Amino acid sequence: MQVEKVTDHIVDWLKEYAKKAGVKGFVIGISGGIDSAVTSTLCAKTGFETLCLEMPIHQAPNQVSRALNHIKWLQENFSNVQNTKVDLTPVFDSLVTSLPSVENEKERFLTLANARARLRMTTLYYFAGLDGYLVAGTGNKVEDFGVGFYTKYGDGGVDLSPIADLMKSEVYQIAAYLGVNQDIQKAAPTDGLWGDDRTDEDQLGASYDELEWAMYMQEQGKTINDFSGREKEVFQKYTKLNAANQHKMVPIPVCEIPEVLK
Repeated sequence: MQVEKVTDHIVDWLKEYAKKAGVKGFVIGISGGIDSAVTSTLCAKTGFETLCLEMPIHQAPNQVSRALNHIKWLQENFSNVQNTKVDLTPVFDSLVTSLPSVENEKERFLTLANARARLRMTTLYYFAGLDGYLVAGTGNKVEDFGVGFYTKYGDGGVDLSPIADLMKSEVYQIAAYLGVNQDIQKAAPTDGLWGDDRTDEDQLGASYDELEWAMYMQEQGKTINDFSGREKEVFQKYTKLNAANQHKMVPIPVCEIPEVLK
């Protein structure tokens, strides 16, 4: 990948989109992870106003510190970057208290994890509406179009997706080129939705490198019968997630009414 040219292309694309939309800038949720760090830096490089939101919900201290260090680095390098912290922990706790208990605690935990992402989406759009910003998404290609590893109407609820045509490995290349803090570049990827130290790989059962490989194999028309051992296991995990999460990746289905019934 031609990292410098790709970086310039994304920045130019963001500029052009913002100009056509007639907005003042962008708002991005900063998690302390590689994707939000790269996205926020690309937005900052446009020269448009860039609002970084820190939205902790029972967040692990190392995630908070990485997010704060990144925002500090951005503000030291870009005069157009602003920062706001909104502690959503009390809001989340109040929501949990208000909801009825259920028998299936595992499903409850998953639903509440997604609720965290949806609270953050609501907060991002609050500030976007106040200030005339676009919500910049932080999803990469393997997450958004491979395994659907994001929350529908949560971190998937955005106005534009600057890095969604980049594989995770390519996001890391851009991060290195941009000079993103090493603590972010070296941190294990995590969605930060569980209040513990579980990583994306723990949840997905495969590394991003493995999932990128599986995504490419599927695009080449390969099937499960073409592999054995760990490759077969990874390909099976990928295709299962890809199939299960199609509802996130395709347009909302519309029931079309035949003309004769109208």
